[in-house]
Amino acid sequence: MAGKKAAELPRKVYEKELLRLQTELVKLQEWVRASGTRLVVVFEGRDAAGKGGTIKRVAEHLNPRVARIAALPKPTERERTQWYFQRYVEHLPAAGEIVLFDRSWYNRAGVEHVMGFCTKEEHQLFLRQCPIFERMLVEAGVLLRKYWFSVSDTEQQERFRRRLEDPLRRWKLSPMDLESITHWEAYSRAKDEMLVHTDISEAPWYVVESDDKRRARLNMIAHLLGSVPYRDVPPPVLDLPKRPESTGYERPPRDLQTYVPNHAASL
Repeated sequence: MAGKKAAELPRKVYEKELLRLQTELVKLQEWVRASGTRLVVVFEGRDAAGKGGTIKRVAEHLNPRVARIAALPKPTERERTQWYFQRYVEHLPAAGEIVLFDRSWYNRAGVEHVMGFCTKEEHQLFLRQCPIFERMLVEAGVLLRKYWFSVSDTEQQERFRRRLEDPLRRWKLSPMDLESITHWEAYSRAKDEMLVHTDISEAPWYVVESDDKRRARLNMIAHLLGSVPYRDVPPPVLDLPKRPESTGYERPPRDLQTYVPNHAASL
């Protein structure tokens, strides 16, 4: 059980620092694009640990052509017969790209293992192959960062309750999420075993304390920025061109087109 929860970071302080960090993320993006770097960021943790909200803030001001989110659905029947890492390889970045994995190949070490979606042999094979797979990525020049979002049992339960009561966030809650409450210790043991095998020097795990979402987001983004040797890439010099003189174009009558009704006028 967690101890007394620290006071939440004030919103004004949070928003000011978040904006500063997001400005730096744009600089990081431009460096990745210009240098041809391949950056992979893995977000893992328990259900409702704050991964999705953090990913949203990381990607909020980035160019989706450079930085994309990979949130894979459950594997198809064909994918089940492939080498386990195969479908994740397809989503790895090319030169000048960033991929944010909203859950990743570590599904096998967590939910698949705990809920019995893979065999014990498949789980053990994953634990043996994962460090090899990640070393291959790093040796090939991929920058790999792995973050584990750690939430207490009481905070997780409270977040589940709020999702149940909020129609805008109800979709985030699945029967599998609720079932995870009854498997808390099993998930803890699975996470501990995962870290023993996959917390390697070439691709270490970084734990993010996430009972306070605001602090978690700032801490994770600041760490990512501090771990990548990016530099400021000067943007190209652009000048707004002068609008040319009219050549006699006339817009067609409005009644020839179908317009969206003015819903805002009724407010």
